[in-house]
Amino acid sequence: MKPVLYHCADARSFRVLWMLEELELDYELKLLPFPPRLLEPGFLEINPLGTIPFYQEGAVRMTESPAIVQYLATRHGGGRLEIGRDEPGFGDYLNALSYGEATLTFPQTLVLRYSRLEPAERRVPQVAEDYARWYRARLRGLAALLEQRDYVAGGRFTAADISVGYALLLARTLRLDRDYPPQIAAYWERLEQRDGYRRARAAQGTDGDFAA
Repeated sequence: MKPVLYHCADARSFRVLWMLEELELDYELKLLPFPPRLLEPGFLEINPLGTIPFYQEGAVRMTESPAIVQYLATRHGGGRLEIGRDEPGFGDYLNALSYGEATLTFPQTLVLRYSRLEPAERRVPQVAEDYARWYRARLRGLAALLEQRDYVAGGRFTAADISVGYALLLARTLRLDRDYPPQIAAYWERLEQRDGYRRARAAQGTDGDFAA
């Protein structure tokens, strides 16, 4: 049975979709409205958390996008899209997998919530502005990494770049991508040009429900 990915366009599940396309795996994509816990009848029976992504492969059930891309890299990648424990850059690789989510994506989710997703009477512009500044400040770490390299770990494209790359995609959606340092702008351009990224964009067929 082929793997199944429950996905909302341009949500964190895009990391998994991108990884599946990089690996050229055969999979089933279930595209849901955002947020699925409210708009997709029966989704809570499949994933009680109500969150996206939800990934099924045989008996495996996973909900955290960095963990899923690491799982796919290890199980299906043959070493192509991960850095092994004995390779230079292993620590950078693990760090960037988490950095893309915990440091770069998290503040953007608060911008998204308090500027777009909440009803007008519950929006808090100051929160959105504060966390937009937080995101931009946290880019210093990425800018420093990319001063001497093209990718975040091991001198080649890996799952860690997918983790970080999704954060840059979300920033574009939220219009937080203005005035990037040249090395980040060039990095994002390299990621966008990848065939796997382009296939993932085509597979979802639409921009996110929260795009504006």
